[in-house]
Amino acid sequence: MLKYLTIIFLFIFISNAKAEIKNKIIQNLINTNSLDFKFEQNINGKIENGNCTIEYPKKIFCEYARSNNKILVSNGKSLVIKTRVSYYRYPIEKTPLNFILDKKFLIDQIKNLNERIIENNFVNYTIIEKDNEINIFFDKETYNLIGWQNKDIYQNFNITFLSSIRKNRILPKNLFKIPSQN
Repeated sequence: MLKYLTIIFLFIFISNAKAEIKNKIIQNLINTNSLDFKFEQNINGKIENGNCTIEYPKKIFCEYARSNNKILVSNGKSLVIKTRVSYYRYPIEKTPLNFILDKKFLIDQIKNLNERIIENNFVNYTIIEKDNEINIFFDKETYNLIGWQNKDIYQNFNITFLSSIRKNRILPKNLFKIPSQN
């Protein structure tokens, strides 16, 4: 009998601990209006890094280090990737960033998903939406978003890690302005 009570107690304790983590991640997202961070991105083995700023909902500006002046910008409607020699423009809703950069969507999904604890340091949620499988990762201690994993619009496997995260800083007004093609 004691054995069964112990198992029941452990199950309840673990369930409460996971619910607490989920609630803290959700509350942290609710309290976050913007993030800026360093990133490392691995797309099919090609590693790039730089700095990004996110403003919810659906705005992002990234400058890549050492790469033809590459930038990635979303104004919430369009996503542009620009280098010295190329310019690509997409409707944001055709990309996985449409979901990753939508705080309300993330919160709604997390409420209904089971988390997976990885190496007792990271919390992972797998979101499946419109033929996209997106793994979102949070730090188990700070509850901050620390990365994602998905396939891009060309079906390239993309892993993005965030570091040096700062929240709710004052942002320049024109930061998310879509650059011209020239």
